[in-house]
Amino acid sequence: MKLRTLLLATAAAGLLSTSFAMAEDYLGGAVKTADVGGKTILTDAKDMTLYIWDKDAVGVSNCYEQCAVNWPPLLVPADTAVTGDFTLVDRTDSDMKIVAYKGWPLYLWIKDTKPGDTTGDGVGGTWHTAVE
Repeated sequence: MKLRTLLLATAAAGLLSTSFAMAEDYLGGAVKTADVGGKTILTDAKDMTLYIWDKDAVGVSNCYEQCAVNWPPLLVPADTAVTGDFTLVDRTDSDMKIVAYKGWPLYLWIKDTKPGDTTGDGVGGTWHTAVE
């Protein structure tokens, strides 16, 4: 029984790592995709889930101060090359730019602790997993 449990755990770990290994990456790896819960979501370079916020506008980040502490923006140098559905959005508190997907700024959630966590989805009814 212990051997079966060990084999199942090893197989599950292999599937999870394969999911991330086969993911696409964008912006030199700053943004990647991962299959989580049957959806293809956007992640950062460390495979942490990215989110969008309903209180932003296309091309505008409104998450500052305590909001940005809880929801750190995905920042990159201003000269980062972007393509396709990705753009860069100005921040008033940084010389760096926030990465946006289809115009929507991307954020991390401080309470996600490991790759694949999506605990920020639905927070306050305004935060959503960034889905490709």
